[in-house]
Parts: sequence; structure tokens; C-alpha cells
Amino acid sequence: MEKAIPTTTSISDSDLIRQHAYKEYISEARRRGDKMISINAGAVHRALALNNRVPLVCAALGSRKFLTEHGLRIVSKTGPPSGQSTTVTITYEIVTPGSQAPSQKLSAEETWQSLRGIAKDIYASFGGGEAYLRQERANFYGPGKDPLERKS
Repeated sequence: MEKAIPTTTSISDSDLIRQHAYKEYISEARRRGDKMISINAGAVHRALALNNRVPLVCAALGSRKFLTEHGLRIVSKTGPPSGQSTTVTITYEIVTPGSQAPSQKLSAEETWQSLRGIAKDIYASFGGGEAYLRQERANFYGPGKDPLERKS
């Protein structure tokens, strides 16, 4: 007896957001020959009828995957400091005429932002960042290992 193979594949919400942004904004801008395009997170959220997914929309629109797939570079990002609101508007520069971006040199700020949260799981295994630091400070020299102690 043969097993039935599912014919439908589910698409993640992030991929759905990126597809919508490409179809409705990026491809239209390319067709018009625009060099810059702005996308508002609230407009995407409403168009896709999402419920309480604004942070996901903001993350998807600013993701390296989205930028690389469509040859974009973020010029500016407006909105609150958290960067997660329906008022967030990201302005992109279209850096390649096709859909593939060249390897882009990241600015210092972009490089720093890409590292945010990189060791979150490691610190969590120690009980958090503060607990890790307390443990490291307590065990730094250990008993009898203080370099400032004079040997008599």
C-alpha cells in the first residue's frame, strides 16, 4: 500500500510577508525604474490581515534574506526606537536591476546589529548574563591564584 504524499506545502509567515512585499512593492518599483522604495510595516500587516504580528513584519522586511534575494540596501528606517510598530517605514535602495544582490560590504552599525543576541542561548544555560558574569568574577583567580599576592 502506497503512502499519500502531501501536495501542499505550508509557507512561513515570514516568507509570506517577504513575498507580499516583493510582489506589491519591489517588483512594481523595478517595473517603473525606481531606484528607491519605501515600505510601511503597518500597510503590509493590514494587507495580509495578520493579527498581532507587527514585530514579525518588521523583522521580515529588514532581514538579510529579503535584502539579498531582491538586491536591496536599507537607506533609512523610521519609527520608534524599538523598531517594531505599524509606523515603521523602511526605505530601500535598489542596488541591482535583477533579483540577486552583489556581495555587499556592511557598515559598522549593520555588522553590530547582525550580532545582537548571538550568545543568548549560551548565557541562558548559565542562568542569564548577570549570573554568568558573577560566576566568572568569582572564579577568575580562584583561591591562591591572585597575581597581586606577594610570595614571602
